[in-house]
Amino acid sequence: MYRHHLHTLRRWFSQDTHKPLVLRGARQVGKSTLVHLFAKKQGLELVELNFERNPEHADLFQGHDVVQSVAMIRLMLNKRLETGKSLLFLDEIQAVPELLATLHYFYEDLPTLHVIAAGSMLDFELTAPDFSMPVGRISYLHLHPMDFSEFLHAVGEAPLATFLEAWLPEQPVALPLHQKLMGLLRNYMAVGGMPEAVAAFARHRDYQLCEQIKQDLLATFSDDFAKYARHQDQHLIRQVFRSAPTLIGRKIKYSEINREIPAARVADALERLRMARVIHKVIRSAANGIPLSAEENPRFFKLLFLDTGLVSTLLHTSALALQEDLLLINQGALAEQWVGQALLASLDGHIAPHLHYWAREARSSSAELDYVLEGCQPIPLEVKAGKSGRLKSLHQFVREKHAPLAIRLNADQPTLLHTSGAVPNGGRVCFRLLSLPLYMAGQVRRISQIMQQRDVDPGCETTGNADDAQHV
Repeated sequence: MYRHHLHTLRRWFSQDTHKPLVLRGARQVGKSTLVHLFAKKQGLELVELNFERNPEHADLFQGHDVVQSVAMIRLMLNKRLETGKSLLFLDEIQAVPELLATLHYFYEDLPTLHVIAAGSMLDFELTAPDFSMPVGRISYLHLHPMDFSEFLHAVGEAPLATFLEAWLPEQPVALPLHQKLMGLLRNYMAVGGMPEAVAAFARHRDYQLCEQIKQDLLATFSDDFAKYARHQDQHLIRQVFRSAPTLIGRKIKYSEINREIPAARVADALERLRMARVIHKVIRSAANGIPLSAEENPRFFKLLFLDTGLVSTLLHTSALALQEDLLLINQGALAEQWVGQALLASLDGHIAPHLHYWAREARSSSAELDYVLEGCQPIPLEVKAGKSGRLKSLHQFVREKHAPLAIRLNADQPTLLHTSGAVPNGGRVCFRLLSLPLYMAGQVRRISQIMQQRDVDPGCETTGNADDAQHV
C-alpha cells in the first residue's frame, strides 16, 4: 500500500530539529499502517507501544522523566531504540490521554529521538476543558481515507497516478485514456478509500467482499458511539450517522434530521461525529477575500461523510456507481461527496481539515456554489453534469467577486476557456473557466496554483460560451 504521507514522514525524519508527531484522523484510515510502512521502507527499528491493547504500559511514563522511560522501554522490549535508527511509536494514545501532554518532554529532553503518536477520536481529548496541550512542542499530521491516486497505486495503475500528479492544463487527455480513468474512478466510488477495503479490492477484485468489509467498518464506528456519547444520546447519534449520507450537498436544517428533538441536541450529536472525524462540515463563507475563514458563518453548513465508499454502502448505490453516470447518482450527491473528500485529502497534512462553500439567498437572484478554494484570491468551484451544464451560480460569483479563474468538475475531458461577462457596475469581468474531469478532483489545488502563478491575462475577447466550452 502506498500513501502520499510517506514523503511527509521522510521530510520530518530528516529534519535536524523535529517535534514529536501526532497522527490524527478517523478510525481505520490507516494511521498505524502508515507508521509501519514508513519504518519498513526506511529500514528503521520500530519500537511500538499500543496503549489500547496494553494500558499498563502507561506506567512506563510516570514522573515525566522520558530519559528514564526510554531506558525502561529498552529493557522491557529488548530494543536498541537508537537515535536516527529507531522510531518510537505510541499507538492508540487516546486510551491514556494524559500521555499526550507528556510528549513535549521528548522535545525538551530527548530532541533527537523520533517519536510518533497516533490515536482515533483524539479531538475529544484535545478539546476537553481540563486538558492543556503544550503549545509549540508537538506537530500534527491529519490523515484521510486513501485518495484516487493512492487507489491507482494499490490496483497496479501507478503510471496513471503519476500522469495525474504531473498533469498540466495544456496537456491533452486522449478519449481512450479519459474513459479508462473514468472507469477506474467508478471503481473507487464503489470501493472507497478505506485502506482495508482498497487492499481487499486490489487483491481479489471482489466487490461483494468489499461491501462486507465496509459494513464491518460501519459497525465499528457505531460501536464507538458509546465512547463519546451520553447514554441518552447514543440513539440520536446513530440516527444522525445513518442520515448524514442523505444530507450531502444540502444546507443542514436540524428539523430535517429529527423534528422531535431540540435543535441543540441534534447540533451536539453532529459535533460529536465531526470530532470523531466521521463527518466534516463545509461552512459558508462570504468569500470576499482570503482567508475564507475570516468571513465564514458557522450557522450555515453542509455535510460530507468520511468516505465515498461508505456513503455508497449506506445509500445502497455501490452497484450504481459501477454503471451509472456518477453525477446522476443520488442527484449528484455522491459526486459532490467525492470532490469534497478529494479536496480535504489534498490539503497540506499539517493543516486542520476545512472546506467552504458560497451562497447568496435573495428572492430574485439566489445562488450557491459547491465549494470555494483559497488561492491568491477565492476560486469558485462547481460540480456539474456534462459539458453543457448551466453555470448560473458560478457566473454570479465571478461577476460579484471579479474572480479571474473559475473551475468546473464534470465527466468530460479537460477544457480551458477564456471568456468575459458583464458585472453589476456596467463593466466586464474577464476570466478563465477550467473544466476538469472528476478524476482530477484531487489535483485541483495544485492545478489552480499553477494557473494563478502563470498570471495569464485572458483579455476580454470571448472565445466561447462558458456554458458550452469546447476542447482547447
